Amino acid sequence: MYRLAGILKRAYQFSGKPIEPDRLHVSLVFLGGLPDHAIATVCEAVAETRMQPFEVSFDRSVSFLGSAGSRPFVLMGDEGASGLMSLRQKLGATLTRAGLRRRANAPFTPHATLLYDSRRVDEHPIDPISWTVSEFVLIRSKNGHTHLARWPLRA
Repeated sequence: MYRLAGILKRAYQFSGKPIEPDRLHVSLVFLGGLPDHAIATVCEAVAETRMQPFEVSFDRSVSFLGSAGSRPFVLMGDEGASGLMSLRQKLGATLTRAGLRRRANAPFTPHATLLYDSRRVDEHPIDPISWTVSEFVLIRSKNGHTHLARWPLRA
């Protein structure tokens, strides 16, 4: 994805810097602002999530609205993102049972942000980029990018 970000950056004449490879991800649920005890509850609850590893495929690029000067430029897909939708639903149900219903019911559009830029581009097809999702990770992205916990996907 990082190499593709560079290619698309040049093609669209973006000035924004591509997201570093070790920071590329698909956010499933935003948990920002939760106190540490609530994060511990989340970790305990989602550890029981069961799902087989699955394929993801993104086949188009587009700019989201974002704020002026910082519009996310992303990859997305419909059919290729169905596994992400299923995992999000499972995590949402788990978080609802753990008392975090508002977080679980937030809107979700599966995507991977490649960079932020002041320019906005319309949706365009790309050659599909695919990978196998075999785990999900809890990341704290305030002041860096720290992996707090990982869970393998398994039936």
